[in-house]
Order: sequence, then structure tokens, then C-alpha cells
Amino acid sequence: MKNKIILFFLLSITLQVCVAQKSTNTNGFSIIPLGVKGGLDESNLSAYLVAASGSKNYICLDAGTINAGLQKAVQKNLFDESDIAQIQKKYIKGYFVSHAHLDHVAGLIINSPNDIAKNIYGFASVIEVLKNNYFTWKAWANFTNEGDKPQLNKYSYNYLSPGKEINIANTELSVTPYLLSHVNPYESSAFLIRNNKSYVLYLGDTGPDSIEVSTKLKELWTAVSGPIQRGELKAIFIEVSFDNSTPDKLLFGHLTPRLLMQELRILNEIAGGKLNQVQIFITHMKPCVNCEENIKDQISSENNLGLTIRYPTQGTLININN
Repeated sequence: MKNKIILFFLLSITLQVCVAQKSTNTNGFSIIPLGVKGGLDESNLSAYLVAASGSKNYICLDAGTINAGLQKAVQKNLFDESDIAQIQKKYIKGYFVSHAHLDHVAGLIINSPNDIAKNIYGFASVIEVLKNNYFTWKAWANFTNEGDKPQLNKYSYNYLSPGKEINIANTELSVTPYLLSHVNPYESSAFLIRNNKSYVLYLGDTGPDSIEVSTKLKELWTAVSGPIQRGELKAIFIEVSFDNSTPDKLLFGHLTPRLLMQELRILNEIAGGKLNQVQIFITHMKPCVNCEENIKDQISSENNLGLTIRYPTQGTLININN
């Protein structure tokens, strides 16, 4: 009888360990959009929390909106507490900034007084703008470890290198950054986020190679073609800012439905025709009369690849499964 009790105890411990490992070591992702628009509503600008499935250790991809997005998430019971400042402090482990335009960094700057010590990740061109234009004592307090003195050392700048994967402290995630062109020669970024053997790709603002006179998107497509062919890339978050009525000369480094599908056809070809296995999330739609409806209708009519197209909603959880 004693041996049976010991065996039952050991089996119970083993089962608990396996359940705990399963909850945090899966290949999926939990994504909370804190903001999904490209303007003008300052309460709903580009920002996406990403964590491994079963984890609350989030990284924030861009940070146009923080507080208002967390309020929406709390209303939908995505956190066990309701104090927005405490949620930002506790659950956001670092910020990845694709580029330093205000609609991608305003939430980070405005909410910095309520935050705690964390890393800001970006390419040198991005960090230079944050350091010289925003986190200065003329524009705001310098909460970082570089630039104007006194430096409050709350945030630490981490300089990224194109194509070099880094492990993110206090999370289960790794990130590989890539350069994008956003009104050439100005730069934006894409982030390939990995959880074990699964990936999600997030693009900041980008123009198409054909208009940017660049190869940045083709280089990115080549880099992610392997994970697509292996069934490891689960989702792509990519911007469509304007509808097809916008002239090319007025895009200022953005995509339309026509240009999106032009680029996705290139990616599909490089990936051996397997892009239809990847969910495509459309981000950064800008406001104008009927723009959102037009963009959705035009993407639908242009989508001859059989792609799954989705539109994230602020504060609504997205589960990306294995």
C-alpha cells in the first residue's frame, strides 16, 4: 500500500510538471493588439503585444498606443488585474520600435513615467531619433541611458543588427530584425518573432520595392521563405494604409491593396506556392471616407492566391496555434 501511495505521488508530480511545460513551451503565440490604426485617433495607433502561448511575458511591437489599448484588453478580461500602470510594468518586458514616427512611439513616450526599467530595441536609425528628438529634456524627460543629461536610466537602448536573432530577456521569445524602406532612404523594420519552432512576422510601415526602388522586401521574403515552406511561419502582420485610389506619388512609403498583393505574389513564388498556409493580418489602415471598407473590398477582389486575410481589433486577443 505504501509503495502504491509513493507511486501515485510521483505520477501526480510528473503530470503537474508536464502540464506546466505544455502551458509555456508550446509553439503558439498570444497577441493583443493595443492599437491597429495608422491615425488620426491617438487612442488606437500601432502597438501589438506578443507572448508565447500560455505566457504573460509580452514584448510590444511598436508602441503608438499603450494605455487606451490596455484599457480595452482589461475590459475583455485579458488580464487578471485592472490597474493599467501595473499591467504595463508587470507584463510588457520590452519594446521593439520599427521606426520612430509618432504613431508608432507616442504611447511609449507618454506612458514612460509610469513604467519600470526595460529595454527598447531598434536599429541605430530608430534609436537616434528617440535619443535626439523625443527622450530629451526639451521634448520630454530623458528616461533612457543615452543622450541628454541627466539620464534617468529607466530604459536601455539595445541596437539591433539586420538578420541577427536575439533572445529576449524575461520572455520565451527570440526576435530577428530586418530592414524595410519607408520613403527611401528612410528606414523602417520588420521583426520575425520565434517561439520554439514557430514564427510570426510583423512589418512596420513599408513601401513596395517597385516604388521605393529598393530590394528590402524581396530580401525579407527570401529570409522567411524557409519557415513558410516548412509550415513554421504562422502569421504575417503587414500594413495597408490607403486604398487603390491613392496615387503612387502620395503613398509616402505605404501599401495599397494592389501593392500588397503584388508583394505577396512575389513572396508566394519565392516560398514555393505555400503562402496560403499563413494567416495575413492587415494593419495600419489610415482614416478617410470609406477607406476601410474600400481596402477590405479591394483586398478581397485582388486575393487570387486563396489567402486567409484577417483584420485585428483593438484589445481583442489573437491566438496563433501550432
